[in-house]
Amino acid sequence: MAAEPLILVDPHPRTVDLIFDEATRERLFGLGQLVVHDDGPMPAEVVDDLIAQATVIIGQTDLPIERLARAANLRAVFNVEGNFLPNIDYDTCFAHGIRVLNASPAFSLPVAEAALAMAIDLARGITAADRAMRTGSERYGLEANEGSFLFSGSTVGIVGFGDLARALRPLLAPFGCPVKVYDPWVPDRLIVESGCTPAPLEDVLATSKVIFVFASVTSENEGFLDDRAFSLIQPGSAFLLMSRAAVVDFDAFVRRVSAGQFRAATDVFPQEPVAADDPVRKVEGLLLSAHRTGGMVEAFHDIGRLVVSDTELVLKGLPPVSCKRAEPETVGLMRSKPVAKS
Repeated sequence: MAAEPLILVDPHPRTVDLIFDEATRERLFGLGQLVVHDDGPMPAEVVDDLIAQATVIIGQTDLPIERLARAANLRAVFNVEGNFLPNIDYDTCFAHGIRVLNASPAFSLPVAEAALAMAIDLARGITAADRAMRTGSERYGLEANEGSFLFSGSTVGIVGFGDLARALRPLLAPFGCPVKVYDPWVPDRLIVESGCTPAPLEDVLATSKVIFVFASVTSENEGFLDDRAFSLIQPGSAFLLMSRAAVVDFDAFVRRVSAGQFRAATDVFPQEPVAADDPVRKVEGLLLSAHRTGGMVEAFHDIGRLVVSDTELVLKGLPPVSCKRAEPETVGLMRSKPVAKS
């Protein structure tokens, strides 16, 4: 009888209880022999002792070339964040048929739903009106809606058409918004099939009333949304930064919002947690969210479901279909930071 596959579960900064609900945990523990380390990263001596027998690794375990050289049975590595981190020798994995995957699709719908809510807030001034009422500075009727606009029918621009944007697209359908998309990594055919219009970045910025930024940060696009790009945005528009702060020149972004050129929302910041005295906390016209849009119980449990579903396939000798796969052409360009412990 063949030996059971050895699965190393090293989920830091997540925990087993956080990402595996009861039913999914039962499926996981039925897949083979599990070694679980749930209190910080798995110690290096434990990994080194087991790496030669491991079939699957679930977690952010460091996998340099020296360690991978001993991983003769390894078939898949699942990062339970939403990033591809630089702690793996990807070339060695690709050369030896080791799948490297992450669970970013789990965050798509939660982030998209929050982005839509924040966009409507910016268009209609909902939380601004609430704050005014609480301080006794409210206005009423038409006067209270100065600068507001109807989200329905407004032209929407999307920068970056990955999982997050594709989850947002169907949520926009009831509002009848024409949608323009800029993403140099996505073919026009896919954008058109999603009911959107492919467009250059300058066109998306200059002609959209609501702009969603979902672009991942890479070595090629850090800070590409700079002051020149912001100058193209029409006055009174709404700009939502939902992916990574490093894709914008954050100082220029804050200056433009402070000057009243456009309203904005951001769920991400260059340094997190944001310092208590950071001036960004007092910028009028900027809706702030503490990197919370994806941090939902439902999303964390979906991480577990995605990972277990693909592990089941891998152990059957089939390709994974649920998680995002690292690709040789692009993974080396990724520049996302690890997340803090949840």
